[in-house]
Amino acid sequence: MKNIFFIALLSLLAFNCKNKAEAEVKTVEVATTGTQELDPNAKYAKAEFTVEGMTCMMGCAKTIENKLAKMEGVKSAKVDFDKKLAMVEYNEALVTPENLTETVALVSDTYKVSDMKTVDSFSTEKACNANCAKACCTNKTAEEKAACAKDCKKACCAEKA
Repeated sequence: MKNIFFIALLSLLAFNCKNKAEAEVKTVEVATTGTQELDPNAKYAKAEFTVEGMTCMMGCAKTIENKLAKMEGVKSAKVDFDKKLAMVEYNEALVTPENLTETVALVSDTYKVSDMKTVDSFSTEKACNANCAKACCTNKTAEEKAACAKDCKKACCAEKA
């Protein structure tokens, strides 16, 4: 009985020492609140592109949006997870569409940029149709029809989201 107890105690000590817990290393990314100064004389362009490979709104879309927004020369960046669409306004002298593609690719290998295009206005911005025939637009000139405010609540603009 003493021998069995001794062997059990010895084996318990031998196997117990090999299960050392090692400290877990975590990398924490800290968001900076510093703002970059924008050049008022710069020529800004708007680019829209599709981002494939996003699986979640907060982890994927927000991360890409933050990385794009932190780039030097980027005035604004917005990533729409539902439409898989990224919209970036940038200084043409400092940023190129290739830089935007590289930045998205550096976030993760799973993200693929396609359909990169330079636009005059983002596809989510409201704009009234100059050929609008609805009641709110009758008896108005083409300029008045096209001069719809961004926050317009009228029926002719409500569906232009």
